[in-house]
Amino acid sequence: MKRKIATESLLFSSVAARLPRTFKARIGVLLLFAMVTIPSLNANTAFAQTVAVPANEFLNTIGANSSVNARGETLQHTADCVTYLGLRWLRTGIEDKTPVNDFIALHDRTGVRFGWLVGSGGTDTARLIDTARQLASHGALLAIEGPNEPNNWGFTYQGQPGGGQRTWLPVAKYQRDLYDAVKKDPVLHNYPVWGTTENGAEMDNVGLQFILIPAGAGTLMPEGTRYADYANVHNYMYHPSWPGLHDNETWIASDPSSATRVDGLYGNHGLTWAHKYTGYSEAALSTLPRVTTETGTTIDSPVTEHVQALNYMSVYLDQFKRGWSYTSIYIMRDRSDESGNQTYGFFKPDYTPRQAAVYLHNLTTILKDNGPNIAPGKLGYSIPGQPATVHNLLLQKSDGAFELVVWDERVSGSDNIVVHLGGIHPSVKVYDPTVGVAAIRSLRKIESLPLTLSDHPVIVEIPAVSRR
Repeated sequence: MKRKIATESLLFSSVAARLPRTFKARIGVLLLFAMVTIPSLNANTAFAQTVAVPANEFLNTIGANSSVNARGETLQHTADCVTYLGLRWLRTGIEDKTPVNDFIALHDRTGVRFGWLVGSGGTDTARLIDTARQLASHGALLAIEGPNEPNNWGFTYQGQPGGGQRTWLPVAKYQRDLYDAVKKDPVLHNYPVWGTTENGAEMDNVGLQFILIPAGAGTLMPEGTRYADYANVHNYMYHPSWPGLHDNETWIASDPSSATRVDGLYGNHGLTWAHKYTGYSEAALSTLPRVTTETGTTIDSPVTEHVQALNYMSVYLDQFKRGWSYTSIYIMRDRSDESGNQTYGFFKPDYTPRQAAVYLHNLTTILKDNGPNIAPGKLGYSIPGQPATVHNLLLQKSDGAFELVVWDERVSGSDNIVVHLGGIHPSVKVYDPTVGVAAIRSLRKIESLPLTLSDHPVIVEIPAVSRR
């Protein structure tokens, strides 16, 4: 499933000025707090200690596709969008011939880094390497990416056409040579290379289902060929073979195993979807280094603007929880120069923010942490009888505060849960990114927290001074 690239129009002025002042609470976080402390299972109950993850590690994974200062986008608007959303990286590159100084200027203003690629069908490795060096010298480079969807755009390398319905040997040779060029470069050799996307469509078994072709693979390219450091997947959350809305929609799309219902890691690196070439075992897939450089959804029945906004929050959380190193939504701002339903973006072509922009802004603002990472702490919490649609992630800020994110992925209905916090805490705050950035509840001397969840996350904040 492919969703292509975006751009701009003109009006952004102040994003905040366009936002509604309040958001109506709906099904979801009806917090059943009962102002009294809820008794624990047992006064002496000990819960397993969970090691927290620095909040910045999660926030650093949050990205989007952007042309930055081309295809109608402007540098100032892009900077405003990046800042508002809290994005830490952008997937972009040299395809639009934007001067590299524009990307450096954006990095200087926002701190955003770049997943860097040639673009659809491009093979200008020399320019890619040169511009990547310049980005690296300013701390603005995140990674270098291989060919974008050769199945859709075709590919010619060293005079040989390939990709699409032709042989994929030109794609494989280019990816191999790109990897070698990066690793031999004195400036870039420590930067990761991300693989080709949509390699599950390869027409002949060139071995792109591997990042390193193992012995005995029987591929057209020789064993030992190194393509990438990370598998690179476009696992869009909706798929024609799986129509409609489903509980755990983005959780399932993030699944690295054959249990996924979309064009995901398994269909590209486990058993290729087009011709069933064997790649990694499911056990190996669970630990395979991987990134997502496109995911998202249009607004089209049954996906409303509200559903899209919920999906975009949960997919970042799900992907991080399930081992994806970086996730990029297609796209930051809708393009107006492409046919079809181009409603993937956080922003409309005139930069009006959609609900997805508001919700992600709230989430990243609540979790924002400008301090350095600290040695991870532990929290003894539990959610007894946790439903299959409820997930959790323990983050920690540099001031020591724990941020326990708990989210549900129901299409309808709700789940009543109780979060046992492993001891009595002097103060706890609860945030709901669908409501705003301020705490919706502040509690004192609390040990257990009942929640009614439905379709989005809440954040339970426990200050570092909390003691039993």
